Amino acid sequence: MAKPSRDVPPALEGNDQLIAAAGTVAWAVALIVLVIVRNDTPASSHWWIWTCVVGMGLGAFGLTYIPRMKRSRARAAARRSPDRASG
Repeated sequence: MAKPSRDVPPALEGNDQLIAAAGTVAWAVALIVLVIVRNDTPASSHWWIWTCVVGMGLGAFGLTYIPRMKRSRARAAARRSPDRASG
């Protein structure tokens, strides 16, 4: 006997900008720590510093991109909503 199917719950919404900001801050903290201890790390491990720099750069890009993406999605949803009401 098949179980009755349940409705799919709505997707959970997260604060995307807060998540991107937290990640960027985490990369910044890691960069500060690595710069402080760079004399104690072997020369072959200095690429970690550049990894943190790239992580901060991508986080900064995300912080500027997320609001634009949300506005674009809101405009697209507003354009679609009259079409659905008449259709």
